Amino acid sequence: MGKWPITDTPVKPQTTSSAPWRAATLVAWGVICLFFLVVEAGAAVRLKDLASVQGVRHNQLVGYGIVVGLDGTGDGRNATFTIDGLANALRNMGINIDPGDIQVRNVAGVIVTARLPPFARAGQNIDVTVSSVGDASSLQGGTLLLTPLRGLDNQVYAIAQGPVSIGGIEVEGPAARGRQRNHLTVARIPAGASVEREVPVSFEHKEEIIISLDSPDFTTAKRMTQAINGLLGQGAARALDGATVVVQVPENYRNNEIFLLAALEGLEIVPDQSARVVLDERTGTVVMGQNVQLREVAVAHGDLSLQVAPPPAPGQPILLPGEVPGALAGPPQRLVRLEPGVTLNEVVRALNSVGAAPRDLIAILQALKASGAFNAELEII
Repeated sequence: MGKWPITDTPVKPQTTSSAPWRAATLVAWGVICLFFLVVEAGAAVRLKDLASVQGVRHNQLVGYGIVVGLDGTGDGRNATFTIDGLANALRNMGINIDPGDIQVRNVAGVIVTARLPPFARAGQNIDVTVSSVGDASSLQGGTLLLTPLRGLDNQVYAIAQGPVSIGGIEVEGPAARGRQRNHLTVARIPAGASVEREVPVSFEHKEEIIISLDSPDFTTAKRMTQAINGLLGQGAARALDGATVVVQVPENYRNNEIFLLAALEGLEIVPDQSARVVLDERTGTVVMGQNVQLREVAVAHGDLSLQVAPPPAPGQPILLPGEVPGALAGPPQRLVRLEPGVTLNEVVRALNSVGAAPRDLIAILQALKASGAFNAELEII
């Protein structure tokens, strides 16, 4: 059985990996990227990037429309809703026609969606997305007819119309075989809708303003409250819970609440976050924060071994997990040895240095979480 050298600086991983392992690692990590997200301690963030003001929000709009002018790529006879929609559109123009007489391939039924931003005024333009709902093969070159866009209250807030754009490029020639061109049944109309109805949002004569954190956290809410009180005076703000801070409008900001909001959103706050590890098995991506630390643990995964333990006494061999002293030597093992208290970020970097593939990392991290080696939320997406 091979002996592992003992060193006075055991925080560096000890490995038996050779040049082929390193070459394989470079190839694997060139195909599947592993990203490390380490949030620096003490990084201040503006309040406007951490929270939003209650009442300031986007509103979703939707409508059904007809795209005309297609080059034979529209809906077929089976899409009866497209034929009925075209007949209704013609009827509104004073042309009465039997839907059974319509046999065109240059028309497609679509769903039109848009987001109405806060403080949008009548006459302003917003972008819209046009998506086919029938069996049309392409919307390229089409024009959307006048389409009302409604909110959840069934009121019309915008009117959309104009030529659609699918974007991207179309690959032609021998090289086009087996290649994705672009998504032909979804299109955009930049500034294609005109706002016709406003969503009333006003801060005038308000006695208090409610701020909602994007990521609820008691520590962040406390720090935000302290920062606001430092600007406006003690007692001006209070935290209702981990996601809500209520700000009393001072007398000198009455009827001038916009200046108050401008002053508040520029406040810099150090956010806090719980320890979390996010794994994406489809892409091999690992995302983690800096607050994830490991306790003593030993993991064996194939020919890869991880030990988080104090350094052994001088003269004692370093045993792999499950290894018995005096046993016959087996296949060469890749060993990563670190001291307790090491961060998970350092563990992943050490595993990466000995040629661990993303799938190996994900399996090891899941086993570490199941064993209780680290206290952090493990999320798999």
